[in-house]
Amino acid sequence: MLEAKNYERMPSVTQTQSVTDGAQLPGSRLVAAESSPGLELSVVVPVYRSAATLGLLLERLTSVLGAQGLRYEIVLVDDGSPDNSWERLETLYQQYGDVMLPIRLMRNYGQHNALMCGLRHSRGRYVVTMDDDLQNPPEEIPKLIERIEQTQADLVYGVPANRQHAQWRNVGSLMVKRFYQKVFRSSVNPTQFRIMERRLVEGVLFYDLNFTYLDGLLAWCTQNIAEAEVDHAPRQHGRSGYSLSKLIGLALNLYTNFSLIPLQVVSLMGLLASATGFAAALYFLAQRLLSNIAVPGYASTIVAVLILGGLQLLALGIMGEYLGRLHLNVNRKPQYLIRTMHVSRQPSPAD
Repeated sequence: MLEAKNYERMPSVTQTQSVTDGAQLPGSRLVAAESSPGLELSVVVPVYRSAATLGLLLERLTSVLGAQGLRYEIVLVDDGSPDNSWERLETLYQQYGDVMLPIRLMRNYGQHNALMCGLRHSRGRYVVTMDDDLQNPPEEIPKLIERIEQTQADLVYGVPANRQHAQWRNVGSLMVKRFYQKVFRSSVNPTQFRIMERRLVEGVLFYDLNFTYLDGLLAWCTQNIAEAEVDHAPRQHGRSGYSLSKLIGLALNLYTNFSLIPLQVVSLMGLLASATGFAAALYFLAQRLLSNIAVPGYASTIVAVLILGGLQLLALGIMGEYLGRLHLNVNRKPQYLIRTMHVSRQPSPAD
């Protein structure tokens, strides 16, 4: 059994009634749910195109957590899923309402925005986040709990020895991981399967803007991070919600929200281009003095136009990414809006 701890908390409110259809609650207006006395674990799951796996997911979660003797809750956030995931959640709520908190967002806002919604409504001393496709086996959660208890870390990532993804997805995930390690100067392997201590969860809820990268926010708040080796199961139903373009967008969120490296790279490239231009000017001047240029001006003009024009367009594109995101955030593009929410009943002690 997890030992109880007392923490100083930010001012907070507890949800006491369901949010009905049509309600529009922006993420920027929601306050963290108050930690429930004795509630040891919250499991937050973003839901997208997973109607076929939700029943088995809840069955396995309740079985595993019940066997651990924990008081827990399961927060499932439907991120504008185009299938009948919400209807399936409402059906499952009739069976698992004592431990289940289903939330439906107004549209698809992206996995990390949906996670922020789930974190704001979680109440446990520890919070686990995981995917809805059962590639993160619920049976591995006790490993995360044991690891965070042993190390006294603020955050533990469940790192699979062998990822059961398509090759292109592995390449995209590796790109995001390398970017993360470069930006935060860390050897940590971030994954979607993680466990966080309550103080850390409350620490990241200050962020209410749209372009969210949760692992970056966590890295901003703590360096006390550990890893646990976990299994990774093959996908049984459907396909990944992450396309290559979405992975690239996630990498852009990482760099433009948490780093000035792209702008620094452009500055360095401009410096190198200027140095190359001076070197080329000296070279062509020497060739001119030696009368070795048959058609004067042609080669140097073409080279200068192609190199400098390409660098200028690249620089404008990178600066445009920063300015565009700043513009959308200044205009308060919402992190998410809630359409419907059913509040879980007070969880009872596990058998």
